Amino acid sequence: MEGARRPATLIERATPTWGRVYFALQALAGAAWWIGVFTIPAVRTATLGTLDAPVIAALDIPLFVLGSALVGFGIRAAVWVTVPWTILVAAGMALYATLTGTAGWGALLMIAAAIGSVGAGVLVLVGRVPSEWLLVGPFRFRPAGPSRTRSLLSRTGAQILVFSGLFLVLLPAIILFLELRWGLHVSVPIGVRIAGGGLLIAAFALSMWSAASMSVQGEGTPLPSAMPRRLVIAGPYRYVRNPMAVGGIAQGIAVGMIAGSWLVVLYALGGSLLWNTLVRPLEEADLEERFGSEFRAYRDRVSCWLPRRPQSSHRNAGTGIG
Repeated sequence: MEGARRPATLIERATPTWGRVYFALQALAGAAWWIGVFTIPAVRTATLGTLDAPVIAALDIPLFVLGSALVGFGIRAAVWVTVPWTILVAAGMALYATLTGTAGWGALLMIAAAIGSVGAGVLVLVGRVPSEWLLVGPFRFRPAGPSRTRSLLSRTGAQILVFSGLFLVLLPAIILFLELRWGLHVSVPIGVRIAGGGLLIAAFALSMWSAASMSVQGEGTPLPSAMPRRLVIAGPYRYVRNPMAVGGIAQGIAVGMIAGSWLVVLYALGGSLLWNTLVRPLEEADLEERFGSEFRAYRDRVSCWLPRRPQSSHRNAGTGIG
């Protein structure tokens, strides 16, 4: 018997109107920023350094501010001008800030604007958020083939090593370097770094426990292209549906705390938002398709993010990539 249709997620309810609202707000923010540039010296220095403001304004006001306003008023073609220009300016500001050690806030704000513009632009042009575009190559959902537990554990360990090296070491190191170079770093108390170390140990242990449960009981790996063949509802999955994601995000926050980098913490929180809004709904739809009422009962019983005491005990076990 089919269960009740699940409510649409926030990302599934997104419409082109949301994208137009974003561009309208971006136009207002851009106009306010340019007013600040020409009236408040501190704003000009923090965001443009020694760049010639009138020259940049001659291009940015029509292409960024007015272009965003046009999209906000429903002129879709303006997306093809505003979004590429925003990306170009963000790249240029990042390079300038890195070379000179100035205008760090300008680089950061333009990178944020570029990310927002790309997302809103896709929403305006496509009419929805095409999150399925993420499911390509090794990120396409496929159950793992029959393998021995030792092989699955080895593959899981290799995946964790690669992903940890990229997302918990290399990218945070780059972010910290830019934070320091762009003059955005803020000193934090030693207690924050110590607390970060404790959080890292706990989060790493949770991730390892989750990965082992996924391989041993779920007969799969954390990688979407080799997902568990059985529904994992044992181990840490008894308390929260996505312990791998919880552990990974907590590790990212911990790395930021240890490094004393607010941008690394922001990067980890941004990753959690991206995963929760784009990836998780696709993963849970795949699990519901494969496991049906068994997964729906599990989803209704166990919280997504906040651990809670299990209502009943079960022996079976994996929830895919989370």
